[in-house]
Amino acid sequence: MALLGFENFAVPMLLAADIEPFDWNRILFSADAPPLFLLEVVLRCIVTYLLMLGALRITGRRGVRQLSIFELSIILGLGSAAGDAMLYHDTPLLYAAIVFAVVSVLYLLFNKLTEKFPGFSDWLEGKPVLLVEDGKIQLENFNKQNLTPKELFGELRQFQVEHLGQVRRAYIEATGNMSVYYYEEQEPIRPGLPIWPELLASARRRIEETGLHACTCCGHVQEIARGNTASCPVCTKEDWIPACETRRAV
Repeated sequence: MALLGFENFAVPMLLAADIEPFDWNRILFSADAPPLFLLEVVLRCIVTYLLMLGALRITGRRGVRQLSIFELSIILGLGSAAGDAMLYHDTPLLYAAIVFAVVSVLYLLFNKLTEKFPGFSDWLEGKPVLLVEDGKIQLENFNKQNLTPKELFGELRQFQVEHLGQVRRAYIEATGNMSVYYYEEQEPIRPGLPIWPELLASARRRIEETGLHACTCCGHVQEIARGNTASCPVCTKEDWIPACETRRAV
């Protein structure tokens, strides 16, 4: 048993002895790949960078969140290259340097393209999308976003919004942030869908009290009599809660 333990200790020591410190040929190149492999590294960079942009585009704006898609992609790309070059002895620094150079050039190239072609910028990064207008959720736009109603209402609550009737317009920006515009204080109070979680959880199909009720799906408000059920004329859903008419505190 003692001999076995010595062998287990000796094997790593023998492997470590094969590495010559400050061997510049090993630091800059790899014994397992010819110099022409550097061209493959360039190709790998381009393909990987495009894959990262595509993945970030698919995951939506919530994944980007305050960073532009270019900033996030360059952080991911350079972070991996830098980490491997710093930790692994078989990752030549020259390869990592090529990764940094190629990703940086692609970063500058895409920035120039977005400046010159606004349509390309809108396709790549996205553009502001109207989610709420006149107290109602714009379902056609909302359903195209990688968002849930819970996330939308959570964002609005951070703007001290109590119900959708207080919101004139709400946009999701290309960065994933929300921009909210309100009605003027002198304008009449508009009833709207309450967005407090405990109120949303109390949605019912059969109305318990006559009055204005809001559709929990789109925010449409209409009067429904007690004991009745109704389908929303906007989204055809049948879940309602009493509409709120509270004026937003400034």
